[in-house]
Amino acid sequence: MPPPVSPFLRTAASYAWRLLVVGAAVYVVFALLGKFHEIAVAVFLGLVVTALLWTPTRRLARAVPRTIAVAVSLLGSALLLLGVLTLVGEAVAGETTTLAREFRAGLASIEAWLEKPPFRLNREALSDVQSRIGEYLSSHRSTVLSQAVSGAGRLVHVLTVLALAVFCSFFFLHGGDRQWAWFCDQLPETARERVTIAGRAGWRTFTGYTHGIMVVAATNAVLVGLALYLLGVPLAVPLALLEFFAAFIPLIGSPVALAVAAVVALAAKGPLVAGIVVALIVVIGQIEGHLLHPLVMSRAVRLHPLVVAISVVAGAIAAGVVGAVVAVPLVSVVWSVHSALRDARGPLPAQSPDER
Repeated sequence: MPPPVSPFLRTAASYAWRLLVVGAAVYVVFALLGKFHEIAVAVFLGLVVTALLWTPTRRLARAVPRTIAVAVSLLGSALLLLGVLTLVGEAVAGETTTLAREFRAGLASIEAWLEKPPFRLNREALSDVQSRIGEYLSSHRSTVLSQAVSGAGRLVHVLTVLALAVFCSFFFLHGGDRQWAWFCDQLPETARERVTIAGRAGWRTFTGYTHGIMVVAATNAVLVGLALYLLGVPLAVPLALLEFFAAFIPLIGSPVALAVAAVVALAAKGPLVAGIVVALIVVIGQIEGHLLHPLVMSRAVRLHPLVVAISVVAGAIAAGVVGAVVAVPLVSVVWSVHSALRDARGPLPAQSPDER
C-alpha cells in the first residue's frame, strides 16, 4: 500500500496544474496577438482615442446628432495633430542649416575635448573612426537602400493600422456603450452582472490612465521644450515632441528622450549645456515620479513602481516598443477588474464554531 500523500504536496499539486493551465492560456492569447498584432494595436489605439474624446463627443452630441458629433471630434483632433506635426516640420526645416553648422563645430569641439586629459585620444584614431563610418556607408549602400524600401513597406502597414484605428474609434464613440450592452446580453444570466462590473472597472481605469498619461506627457514636453529653448539647444520643439511620445513608456521613455536631447546639446552647445540637460533628466524624473504620478494617476493606476518597471520591461521583451506602451495600462486594467470582482463578492460570512 503506497504511503499517504501529505496535505502540503496535495495542495501544491492542485495549484501547480492550475498555474499550468493559466500559463498555457496566457501563451495562447499572446501567440494570437502576435499573429494579429496590427489588429490588436489598431483596437488599442481606437480605445485610446475613444477614452480621450468620449466626454467632448458626449457633450457635443447634446446639440447635434451623434454621428456629426463623432465626426467633428475625430476631424478636430486629426487637424490638431496635423498642425502640431506641421509646426515641428517647419521648425526642423528652418533650423537644418544652422543645426548642420553647429553640429560640425560641436563635433570639432568634442574631438578637441577628447584629446585632452583624462581621455587623451589620438586625433588619428578619431579620424580613422570617421573614415570607417564613411567606408561602411559607401560599401553598404545597397543595404541602406533596401532598408529604406522596407521602411516604405512598414509605412504602409502603419497607415493601415492608423486607418483601422480611426474606423474603430468612430464606432466606439458612436455606440460603444450599446455594443457593450449587447455583448453582456449574449452571456448567461449568471455571468452578466460580474462581466458588467468588470467592464465598468476596466474602462474606468483605462480612461483614467489615458487622461493621466496625457497630462504627464504634456507637462514633461512643456518643461523640456522651455528648458531646451532657454538653453539655446537647437530643435527644441521636435525634442519636446519626442519627450511627449516617450512619456507614454513609464520610467524609461523620458530618460531616453532626454538622453537624445543631451547628445544634441553636446554636439551643438558643448559639454556644459549637455551636463545641464543631464541634470534636467534627474529633475523631470523627480517631478514625474513624486508629483505628477501621485496627483494625476493615483486613482487610475494603483501599482507599485517595481510592478510598473517589471511590466514595462516584460512588455518590451514580448512586443518591443508597442509592448512597453501597452504593458502598464493592461496590468492596471487586469488588477482593477480583479479588485472590483473581489469587492463585489463582499466579505465572507463568519464561520460558526462547529465549522471551525
